[in-house]
Amino acid sequence: MHDYQGAFAPNFDENRDLEEPEPVRRVAKKAATASWKSLAAEDLEGTNPTLPIGKCFWPLSQQEKRDIEKLLADKEIHRLATRLRSRDDNEDVKLVDAAYWVKGCSSLGRSRYAVLLHVDGNEEDYCLLDLKEAVKAAAPHAARARMPSDQAERVVEGARHLSPYLGGRMLAAKLDGSSVFVRELMPQDRKIEVERLTSQEAIDVAGFLAAVVGRAHGRQMDAGARKEWRRELERTRSKSLNAPGWLWTSLVELLADHERGYLDHCRELALEGA
Repeated sequence: MHDYQGAFAPNFDENRDLEEPEPVRRVAKKAATASWKSLAAEDLEGTNPTLPIGKCFWPLSQQEKRDIEKLLADKEIHRLATRLRSRDDNEDVKLVDAAYWVKGCSSLGRSRYAVLLHVDGNEEDYCLLDLKEAVKAAAPHAARARMPSDQAERVVEGARHLSPYLGGRMLAAKLDGSSVFVRELMPQDRKIEVERLTSQEAIDVAGFLAAVVGRAHGRQMDAGARKEWRRELERTRSKSLNAPGWLWTSLVELLADHERGYLDHCRELALEGA
């Protein structure tokens, strides 16, 4: 909360670089030299250009394959696959493999697919796309805010504000009538493995990420709105506990929803098997 709230200080400067904690620097250094092979070894369990069917990747139905092939024929998707690493827009983009992607809570009861493409010009120039179904936002938005009616466009627009680097390589699309957002997974898209951090390192990383979110929020406010929001944040903080009650409640409810959804999903599969 301290680092998040710092983004709304009177001397707020969105151009000032945030000091990265050591765990973030380690991940960034490792990602700087990452290649397709390192991405494949991490996400695909090998360097062969296929998606290994098993625990993480499930086979598609014929209809799902046709829907994905139709989506990939879109010119915008073609440009997404070619523009990110200075590829030629005229290069052929071919579908190599596709599968349903079992990946955390975002694949529970929703459409999520991994799509492996080959971009002509280099035998190792592959492209891994992540297709995720967009759902209605749980959080409210300001009454006067202009919000895209299409859920995937809303997600992409939000990503462009929160993380321009990520949002700039995302697209909104339609897959079998459902709104999906598409992004290319880069070798540099590495996550910080929190379970390997010490308690202090985890606190430092949490503060850094909170500052990133605070800065994204602050960019969308004028000086008056930032002052009002800072006053509201101070008002809801307990003098004896740094974490405000709404933050604790939100996180506990989120964790409970995730666990309940996962266990219900497992039970339904077990009943189907029986």
